Amino acid sequence: MSHEQLASIATAVTTGDKASAVAGTQQALAAGIEPLTVIDEGLVPGIREAGDRFQCGDYFLPNLIASARAMSAAMQLLEPELHARQQMARRLGTVVIGTVKGDIHEIGKSLVATMLAANGFEVHDLGVDVPIERFVSAVREHQANLVGMSALLTTTMGVQRKVIEALRAEGLRDGVKVMVGGAPVGEQWAAQIGADGYAEDAVGAVELAKRLASG
Repeated sequence: MSHEQLASIATAVTTGDKASAVAGTQQALAAGIEPLTVIDEGLVPGIREAGDRFQCGDYFLPNLIASARAMSAAMQLLEPELHARQQMARRLGTVVIGTVKGDIHEIGKSLVATMLAANGFEVHDLGVDVPIERFVSAVREHQANLVGMSALLTTTMGVQRKVIEALRAEGLRDGVKVMVGGAPVGEQWAAQIGADGYAEDAVGAVELAKRLASG
């Protein structure tokens, strides 16, 4: 029965059915299924399937956002249970992520944050309009080994460069990999400002983060 419950949760996440994902998670916990098992065998396979469908062109951005929201809602139920059991999900790395100062675009950055968390990263989402010094202090505070910066406006792209310069000035640059993204950003820009990589979308950001974290 537990296998069927976990498969149902995975399907709910893949299809972006938030209500069913939450209900399925509640039922799994009530049935005595461990929170880590719900994550590893229910939520993660579901969000990965959504990512695969997105890459294949079967899903579009609204589908992926719905899947991410379904998983996020289920995780809100699981996190208190994990803390109560003094358990931690397996972590591939620690990420500080945000939309840079002067830019208030939220959706893409939040989707990347959710997808990274779904794939085993500890994620600290700083939100939007994030000052340079906040990125730096968050890297130090959380001992992050990855930074993700989004800029959706050409007028804010330069802030990505300034954050990298600030990390270098504070002696933190060698210990952290920097990922950049956003509509006007590309591989050439990433190389120009000294970032470690660029991702076009949330699925690409996950793959990039995995490569950088293991490098």
